[in-house]
Amino acid sequence: MNPIGRIVLIVAYAVLGIASTGRSVYQISTKFADAPLPYSVSAVSAVLYIVIAVALWRGWRRTALWGTCIELAGVLTVGTLGYIEPQWWADETVWTGYGSAYGWVPLLLPLAALWVLLSKRRPHKEVAA
Repeated sequence: MNPIGRIVLIVAYAVLGIASTGRSVYQISTKFADAPLPYSVSAVSAVLYIVIAVALWRGWRRTALWGTCIELAGVLTVGTLGYIEPQWWADETVWTGYGSAYGWVPLLLPLAALWVLLSKRRPHKEVAA
């Protein structure tokens, strides 16, 4: 795995994990009864972001890969259901509108993570002296 790509992903997932944790804790503790499904989805996404960040940091490639696949499936599912069944979403989640409230980072980040996690490192060619 590309070390620079790994560091960028760790930082991005950690920041998104902290942001979505704060949002979900506030939503669940103050107004859970208003929109239990969206607030629960926000909490799940927060935990997933933190798990992926830790997995990348610790070098648990398989865990990071599975987490990223689950994240992408969640973003696509919630984003699509938000348009098909908008009454289910009384409030926004991190993944609503494919992450539009977060600048579509929740949609783009798992794609970038999958690219980094699945790309093979190419060996350096030695130059003959």
